[in-house]
Amino acid sequence: MHNSYTFTEYSKQSPKGIFIIYVAEIYRAIKLFWIFLFILFKDFSKFSSYGVIYIYIGVSLLLLLLFLRAYLIYINFQYKIEHQHFILKKGIFKKTLVEIPFHRIQNINFKQNIVQQVIGVFEISIETAGSKDIEIAIKALSLEKAEALKATITQGQKLVNEVVKEEDLEPIVKISFFDLLRVSLTENHLQNLFLFFAIVIGFFNQIQQIYDSFGQSEALDGYISESTSNLSASVVLVAILVILLTVIALLSSFVKVVLIHFNLSAYLKDDAFEINQGLLTKKSIVLKKQKIQNVTISTNPLKRLIGISFITFKQAVSGKVNNKKKEKLIRLVGCKKEQIEIVKKSVFHELSVEKSAKQHPDSYYKKRLFFWSVLFLLICYTVIFYFINHIEVFYSLFVTIPVTILLLLKKVKKRCYQISEEMLIVGKGLLETHVTYLDIFKVQHIKIKQSIFQKRSNVADLVLQTASGKIQIPCIAYQEAIKIYNHTLYKVETSNAPWM
Repeated sequence: MHNSYTFTEYSKQSPKGIFIIYVAEIYRAIKLFWIFLFILFKDFSKFSSYGVIYIYIGVSLLLLLLFLRAYLIYINFQYKIEHQHFILKKGIFKKTLVEIPFHRIQNINFKQNIVQQVIGVFEISIETAGSKDIEIAIKALSLEKAEALKATITQGQKLVNEVVKEEDLEPIVKISFFDLLRVSLTENHLQNLFLFFAIVIGFFNQIQQIYDSFGQSEALDGYISESTSNLSASVVLVAILVILLTVIALLSSFVKVVLIHFNLSAYLKDDAFEINQGLLTKKSIVLKKQKIQNVTISTNPLKRLIGISFITFKQAVSGKVNNKKKEKLIRLVGCKKEQIEIVKKSVFHELSVEKSAKQHPDSYYKKRLFFWSVLFLLICYTVIFYFINHIEVFYSLFVTIPVTILLLLKKVKKRCYQISEEMLIVGKGLLETHVTYLDIFKVQHIKIKQSIFQKRSNVADLVLQTASGKIQIPCIAYQEAIKIYNHTLYKVETSNAPWM
């Protein structure tokens, strides 16, 4: 596919972008004023004919103003590439000029929601390491122009004469629909079930408000009371309800996984990964290898049983990792062992560290875990006994204590590290197992922490700060911590390899 896009002059989005921006503005207005719209709809029949006319006129004026705003946003949104910098002008009354050098660009993402798929345009977003949110989002570009812009930025060229078709490349990771079904079985079904309950409760509250407005709240309460009595009196109905909730949890997990990760595939293009996924909202992420701070392989007993793991790529973030940033973590789900090996060899130059012996924390770590766990259980049962005042509550300790001991022993066993000249592997987990791979030269700051109790046992915690967050190795021998500390500082100071 040939093109002649140079991006040396200011360009606008596709004219279809006006419609995309218009729909986004309407959606934002609905989110802001939904409560007024609900009240208006609920009492619509009470308005006089003149009142209805005024409502129609007001809504029409609002839609017209939103369209005018969308048009002005479109007209004033212009971008170009100059001297290895992406330059953007935007704003209606308050003009903004954004200039980003290529070397600061961390991700280039493609996205297509339902509306964009219908009218045949793509959204391309550009993220930098220091930004909390998406730095730039171009809402509507043709596929050809979007691919050319992506290639120009990732390759650092002013002219892109040829864009390689994705279908000409062999994916290094390809997750089938059946693989996604297996992934959904390993999801947190309780979390999805609680989300379902939240939706049901919210819907019920709206129904109750409608019944209240018609003066039928007593009838609704009587119906709920009668249904609850019938349900509690029937063991069969309770069993059916439990099965139904289980099916709902499994289905919701499956739907969630398919919507997010449908047709998940990862390609290796030059020095970057391209990850494509999504059903209703299609996403394509270009991730430069040198921007990857560390890679984490995650699994749990059920995932191991069916032979899959998750791969998480962690990049530089600004500030603490909040929930929104967690959602933006780039993950490959349902990966088999051979796919994991391909990804690791693609990211890291050498993996001899895997042949080194695993080192575990000092026995002080186990003692500390057991001490705080016993203290926590003691406080919990004291509070429960204070409120319930029945000695029978302590019978549950026959189950709680063995389970707690088993989990703590697993946590201690999973806490380990392996280190070589160039790399560090850190393992941790409780029910899940997380193994993080880190190039030592990418450490930004290293610190040895030692409490007065640790000093008596001659152990210390080692904290490695990277651009993607902290990695901790707890309770290792103090002399070993000093050795790793000095080695890390040496590698950081002497390495010339790019890490950003």
